[in-house]
Amino acid sequence: MKMKINLGGKNFFVDVVECKSTFSKFRGLMFKKKKNARALLFKFAKPTKMAIHSFFVFFPFVAVWLDDKNKIIEKAFIRPFRLHVKPKKSYFALVEIPINKRYHKNLIRFLSCQKLRRHKIYGHQQKIQNIVDKRKL
Repeated sequence: MKMKINLGGKNFFVDVVECKSTFSKFRGLMFKKKKNARALLFKFAKPTKMAIHSFFVFFPFVAVWLDDKNKIIEKAFIRPFRLHVKPKKSYFALVEIPINKRYHKNLIRFLSCQKLRRHKIYGHQQKIQNIVDKRKL
């Protein structure tokens, strides 16, 4: 399904797979192959501050935490095997976007948005491009 993410008046559309079951929410991107990985959407009925990890995720991805209106609360560049990543504010949805051939153009466009210059993820735009170039996705 296509999901609209609002960042400072600009809308970005990402093709996501919604994780509905507890098992799919627990598994997330774990044990997936980079080239086959799809962006995942985790929706929650109540606001939560649940932390995520990247154990057994063998590639980097971008995590985007959203409020109930799909506005970005926080975002982070997640490297493989990170123990604990937690947003500062409560969120209603989380989107995990793998850095692979399917999503790298949208991620580069998303990260180059002027509003992201204030956030720590902006510097990772070049890292994403380097990953794409080096591995020749």
